[in-house]
Amino acid sequence: MKLSKLGEFGLIGRFRKEIRTDRSVIRGSGDDCAVLTFDRYNYQLFTCDMIVENVDFTRKDDPFLIGRKAVAVSLSDIASCCGVSKHCVISLGLPQNVDFRFVQQMFKGMLSVANSFKCNIVGGDISRCEKIVIDVSMLGLVEKKKLALRSGAKAKDIIFVSGKLGGSIRGKHLKFTPRLKEAQYLADNYRIGAMIDISDGLLQDLGHITDESRVGAVLFEKLIPVSKDAVNLQDALTGGEDFELLFTLPVHEAKKLIKTGKFKFWPVGEILEKKEGIIFVDKFNKVEKVRPCGFSHF
Repeated sequence: MKLSKLGEFGLIGRFRKEIRTDRSVIRGSGDDCAVLTFDRYNYQLFTCDMIVENVDFTRKDDPFLIGRKAVAVSLSDIASCCGVSKHCVISLGLPQNVDFRFVQQMFKGMLSVANSFKCNIVGGDISRCEKIVIDVSMLGLVEKKKLALRSGAKAKDIIFVSGKLGGSIRGKHLKFTPRLKEAQYLADNYRIGAMIDISDGLLQDLGHITDESRVGAVLFEKLIPVSKDAVNLQDALTGGEDFELLFTLPVHEAKKLIKTGKFKFWPVGEILEKKEGIIFVDKFNKVEKVRPCGFSHF
């Protein structure tokens, strides 16, 4: 079977069936971060992300922003579990014809965002490669009582996003701010149901929450905050690379957030029973069932 037929998440699903872990693993494959034992009060978070030339960026892009993105996407994973970043290692695959100044500016971008969120760059690896490849592995910590996963959504929870969606390819995907401050605020003040960062599109990442939580969901077009850079609504639903938080709160917590929240969050829908699937209600109140869809590498 070709990967184009199996698909990215089909491939991941095949791998997950073969993985066995020991008692040190609280949560393995299937969330934004692996969750590992650490001490009495904290879990350790472990994540990795790879960005590849002509898939996630081009050589025409600002090298500082390329390097910044490489670290920021892992920071976004730490945020979605309500953790704080601690350490990372960075591996670089570099063509021989890349100018040193280009690579130097990429590294300055990595340092800039890592320093902003107090994440120590502690090593890595370099290899020759046909295209530029940057792989970041990151460790973080989360208080046990604050941990948020994809699997905690309950029927009647309200679904929120932390920012406007769509059009990221026109610049935001290189300049976004990982939502660690917003995630910490939520963890400190509200009882989060489930959380994920939107990397592959609102519909697809909501699908990860509904799958892991074994629930359904409804989204309302009238409530979705569409970016001015989005081509259309579909771009906001499936475009990906927004790196905003997508999370759920019980109704009473949602009301409190809307009324007194420190940051701006948008309610966009509600969690339903699993049998309902994912429902989309357009601006004319037409109701239709939809499938999770968005960016996929295969």
